[in-house]
Amino acid sequence: MLSNRTIQDERTQLFKNVFDGKVPKRVPIDIDFSWDAAIEYAELDLKTAQWDMKQWPIFYEKMAREFQNDKLPLTRSNRTPRFYQILQAKSFVMSDSGYMQHPEISCLEVDEYDEFIKDPYNFMTEVLLPRLYPSIQNDTIFSALNFAKAYKAYHDSMQYMAEIADCMTDKYGYAVLPPGAGTEAPFDYLADLIRSFTNINKDIRRFPQKVEEACEALLPLTCKAAIGPVQNQYARCFIPLHMAPFLNKKQFERFWWPTFQKLMKYIFENNMGAWIFCEHDWSDKLDYLAELEGRVYMCFEYGDPSKIKKIVGKNHIVSGLYPISYLQTKSKQECIDEAKRLLDIMAPGGGYIFSTDKIIFSLKGQIAENLKAVLKTVREYGQY
Repeated sequence: MLSNRTIQDERTQLFKNVFDGKVPKRVPIDIDFSWDAAIEYAELDLKTAQWDMKQWPIFYEKMAREFQNDKLPLTRSNRTPRFYQILQAKSFVMSDSGYMQHPEISCLEVDEYDEFIKDPYNFMTEVLLPRLYPSIQNDTIFSALNFAKAYKAYHDSMQYMAEIADCMTDKYGYAVLPPGAGTEAPFDYLADLIRSFTNINKDIRRFPQKVEEACEALLPLTCKAAIGPVQNQYARCFIPLHMAPFLNKKQFERFWWPTFQKLMKYIFENNMGAWIFCEHDWSDKLDYLAELEGRVYMCFEYGDPSKIKKIVGKNHIVSGLYPISYLQTKSKQECIDEAKRLLDIMAPGGGYIFSTDKIIFSLKGQIAENLKAVLKTVREYGQY
């Protein structure tokens, strides 16, 4: 029987081979679960467990023990309520059922674009953050204390999550890769919390020049966030891509692509790897992605796997596309057959990491057992 260290080294090598452009021993598996799914699967109270740090190792270990991923299947969560509630956050709030929600909000007014463009960092810290987080609105000692308490809650949470993750990674022999970073495409950054989905779509029609200038102004900040403590191709900067599928070709080429391309070039030139999640359907934009420098790890939500493999898989790593809806609505054999179908298309020649089309946010009903069958199938059928 192999030791955990040997298993860990083998799993780590699977990813390194894919990142290096080599064909690994088998297709690596990179499934990710939401905290909601993990907490409920461990039969803990969703609202209580997110607050009580003593319960975190319980659901971390249950996921690490039962779902044989090649990387730890549960990562750190930036959306725990412990610091958001201190800040009285409008951007992320806990629902009555315990799920963290992201309401559609905007904190930048149209007539403030010029001031924002002039110095986005200063304007965000002095004007926008207090609008998003009312407990730091007033220029008083209480605002400073609230900010300090929230920061400590955030820091303590992240540190403890990292300790648990390191423990579970070693205990169950999961792959170890260098710490990465996280950023956003400048247009997405502007849309997400600053102007909102609704308003940004109005702005590109009413104030197109302002949107372009704002994206360029945000580019240095997104570049800075993209570089982590370790700079090599195994350390990946994660970038969720939000808005591009909702733009037509002309809008995409004018507003979204230019600053994103500059961001990706910056990441490549600074010897970081990139890991992008292409939300929704990118079928009409695959040629743009194929142009990117480096060997980008691309996870797709929807699309034709054959087309994606042909256009993007030549130079980049492809992943995703396995529909989590299958796990809930199909039989175990149908779930297995779909995994094999994807492997037959995507695995040949390497450059493929098995993953689902989105994070798994529920393990209720037959989902867990179907998923375990799929993971077993990929480990066996995905051998090269």
